[in-house]
Amino acid sequence: MNWRRLWCCCICKEKDLIRENKSKDCPWELYSLKEILHATNNFHNDKKIGEGGFGSVYWGRTTNVVLQIAVKRLKALTAKAEMEFAVEVEILGRVRHKNLLGLRGFYVSRDERLIVYDYMPNHSLVTHLHGQLAADCLLDWPRRMSIAIGSAEGLAYLHHEANPHIIHRDIKASNVLLDANFQAKVADFGFAKLIPDGVTHMTTRVKGTLGYLAPEYATWGKVSESCDVYSFGILLLEIISAKKPLEKLPGGMKRDIVQWVTPYVRKGAFDRIADPRLKGKFDRAQLKLAVMLALRCTDSNPENRPTMSEVVEWLKGGVEKRRKEVTDIQRMPQEDGDNGTDTHFEGSKMPQSDLKRERVATN
Repeated sequence: MNWRRLWCCCICKEKDLIRENKSKDCPWELYSLKEILHATNNFHNDKKIGEGGFGSVYWGRTTNVVLQIAVKRLKALTAKAEMEFAVEVEILGRVRHKNLLGLRGFYVSRDERLIVYDYMPNHSLVTHLHGQLAADCLLDWPRRMSIAIGSAEGLAYLHHEANPHIIHRDIKASNVLLDANFQAKVADFGFAKLIPDGVTHMTTRVKGTLGYLAPEYATWGKVSESCDVYSFGILLLEIISAKKPLEKLPGGMKRDIVQWVTPYVRKGAFDRIADPRLKGKFDRAQLKLAVMLALRCTDSNPENRPTMSEVVEWLKGGVEKRRKEVTDIQRMPQEDGDNGTDTHFEGSKMPQSDLKRERVATN
């Protein structure tokens, strides 16, 4: 992507000319401010559907095709915000996948930066797990597993099919949106990194959300595809249990979700891990498989984590096919210095698929 041509595309006043060439150089709709203001009722507070450090997200409806849209409006044109805006437009312009949020267009002026997305009527996953829709329990067990698989497929596309490969760096429940059919859409690519061919990892400034960060990334800034795998493992446990990644304990201490789940796994008490709101209505074999996969994804050693392609294969493989490949979990002997977060349980190793890490790293 040639950024000079992109920004010329952004500020060009000849909208028809942009649309004639958008399939090659500017493959998005170039919205006018008038169109967006009309769609969002001048960014009326009643239209606001989300807010974060970057700014606010508004619901809107276009007049030409009566299309529902979501508009992200940057609240401050700082260098950091500009960079995240540019990265997000760049990434979303590159990717097309059923489990990635679709970019419809954007608007740029001296004092506005607006990104227009497809509107997701079922909001974000975090709304259903911890927010205002949590009490309604709209996410039954099959729906949760479908969301997990969809999220994994979106990430697998970024890691293995996008060219160059893309590391998301901010996988979390609030960045998984749900369409009208509760199909997962991975969103928010402001922190994403493009990975050149042949590069397996990079060192960079740490960005993301506490509770989801891989230890090697949080400590040393070493980012690779396995960092997204770690974050997905946390997300998978969150989907299963509806527990937050970090939990405050009495006395100001915090416990992460892996520390919370580990004792139950050691005891084989997998039923205690499932969200109580499911009221026992879940497939126990599939629950066990999903929990063990999540623990493999969150292994403290990135070399022991599966690739996202392997995660998809595992999740989609089916309970009957995979049941024989997972042995009963044996109680781990406690060792000196054990902090309760080791996830390398005997019998829990994921079978190796044909997708070798060496091949994936050089795609």
